[in-house]
Amino acid sequence: MTSTILTIVVFIFLEIASLLLLSHNNQLQRLWFMRISHGFSAKVWGVTQKVNDYFSLKQQNEKLALENGRLTSEVRSLRMALNEADSTFLPELKENGFMYVPATIVKSNRKSQHNYLILDKGSADGIRQNSGVITSNGVIGIVDAVSQHYCYAISFENTEVNVSARLGDEGAVGPLSWDGMTSDGAVLKEIPLQYKFNPGDTVYTSGYSSIFPSDIPIGVTGSSRIINGATNEIKVKMFQDHQAVRYVTIVRNTKLEEIEELEKEEMAKDKEAKR
Repeated sequence: MTSTILTIVVFIFLEIASLLLLSHNNQLQRLWFMRISHGFSAKVWGVTQKVNDYFSLKQQNEKLALENGRLTSEVRSLRMALNEADSTFLPELKENGFMYVPATIVKSNRKSQHNYLILDKGSADGIRQNSGVITSNGVIGIVDAVSQHYCYAISFENTEVNVSARLGDEGAVGPLSWDGMTSDGAVLKEIPLQYKFNPGDTVYTSGYSSIFPSDIPIGVTGSSRIINGATNEIKVKMFQDHQAVRYVTIVRNTKLEEIEELEKEEMAKDKEAKR
């Protein structure tokens, strides 16, 4: 074993010596030798750099984890500050007739076909029945009952909830409901066959409901099937995974009472006309 190693060392020494002799013989051989040595040095440097990068990954990951933790803490602090804001601040959070109130889910049920949420905002915060619950990634539910400091919302993951949704910017409108199986799956129904769409098209709230404002992105279209030869039923993959949501926004249509009163008056007129 020792003699074999000695033989290899002697061989390498003789090779290096012969290369040195060649490099000093003439200009052409010197240039050839320098080109080989530079190429070899570059390869060695590249391999060394990759090794250094590999062993520094742990340190880089630790830095990223610390930065992510810092950012998460800042976002949480901001959300808490918004949630604890005095109710006199709420009128400033208005847009197009809707009032927006940040809230936190304090309790939820996700084990049945009739799921619900409890949020930490109530009548003292300006919340009313039939307010919507949203995130920047979609629709979460509808407020069904309100106490002074809390509200009970029917989750979108409930077979009794339908949301008016629109295909694309100017597409057809139909009811969107939970698929009853997955935390990010929904079904858009009653889309007439003449309206064309492609898988991956974005689905938005239509604005036809008095509960939710228009143009909230909900998800993207997937496969579809024809129902009774007249309409399309389209699978939708929602942007918001309902299993992961905790912080939400309660949105209240400040003109809802006026709209409902107008509807009641018209319904009363129709009943009177039919008598």
